[in-house]
Amino acid sequence: MKRNEEIVERILDHYERSWHPETTDPFKSLVRTILSQNTNGRNQTMAYRRLESAIGITPENIVGADIRRIREAIRPAGMHNQRSKTLKSVAEAVIQRFDGDLNPVMNKPYPEARRDLMDLPGVGPKTADVVLMFVAGKEIVPVDRHIFRISKRLGIVPDKAAYDEVRLALEAATPSGRREDIHVLLIQLGREICRAQKPKCLECVLDDLCPYPEKSG
Repeated sequence: MKRNEEIVERILDHYERSWHPETTDPFKSLVRTILSQNTNGRNQTMAYRRLESAIGITPENIVGADIRRIREAIRPAGMHNQRSKTLKSVAEAVIQRFDGDLNPVMNKPYPEARRDLMDLPGVGPKTADVVLMFVAGKEIVPVDRHIFRISKRLGIVPDKAAYDEVRLALEAATPSGRREDIHVLLIQLGREICRAQKPKCLECVLDDLCPYPEKSG
């Protein structure tokens, strides 16, 4: 068995997935992912639920809402001034380009669907990939900051690897049908064990495979 495949297999066998997406609506998933950037899961969830309660998460509702209401609703996620503008711009673009409905985009082949989403304001490859994985069931592994850190510490990719290099390496090592699981489990591993500061290396099932030079207990 190749080393990267062994790493993935151990994670899938050892760790239990603790959460699943709350929505299969592509626009709601897009909003939730935008709110997740540079914040923790608790604050993201609070901001999302406040926005849903205060305004309702549809392109039309967000376009029609006073930006001050959006800003206040999403305050728990942080960067609420910039995020409120991004959400307004995204909602306007979805209405203009897709008549308010992203479902047809979900049915396109992955490269085309990804390009369509990345043409929206403030949507990068990770945000597009998260929506396409959770909503459209695309067989991909989106890469967030935790997954970047773990992949480089474990030597799955070189230190200077870019987003798509990490994504492709993980997809190659992960069986079809388990890529959503490995995405979620790697994030859990990054939050709980392989933390940015003071990783709990002695508690990690991958300790014997990890060449990271700054291991800690």
